[in-house]
Amino acid sequence: MYQFNDQFNNTARQFADAAASIHHLALENASKVFGLHMAALEDNMNATFAFAGELLDVRDPEGLKSVWPKGLQVARTNAERSFGAVQEAFAGTIKTNEAISALAKSQFEQAGAQVKAEVEKAAKAGAKAAK
Repeated sequence: MYQFNDQFNNTARQFADAAASIHHLALENASKVFGLHMAALEDNMNATFAFAGELLDVRDPEGLKSVWPKGLQVARTNAERSFGAVQEAFAGTIKTNEAISALAKSQFEQAGAQVKAEVEKAAKAGAKAAK
């Protein structure tokens, strides 16, 4: 009875440790993704407000014509920056998911090996008792 409890406790502890590691990886990735998006948003806001300041200084249609290309460039740069942050976040998420799946796979393999060892041990004990 006690041997079963010890085995159960060891297995439960291993899975709890694996779950804690998985949660740590997931939270670390979420923190990185949030940081990437916040940095991109901050840069986009700074660029947009700088352009808005220049736009407020325009007083005639000719001034607007000269500022218009810069506005398009700011919008393009903001879009590229946002897209770059999304790509980087996606790549980081893929790496995190790969690490999580490798961790889960090793846990299942380890649990399978333990079960197999216990089954073999019980089979040997049963064969010995049958003789």
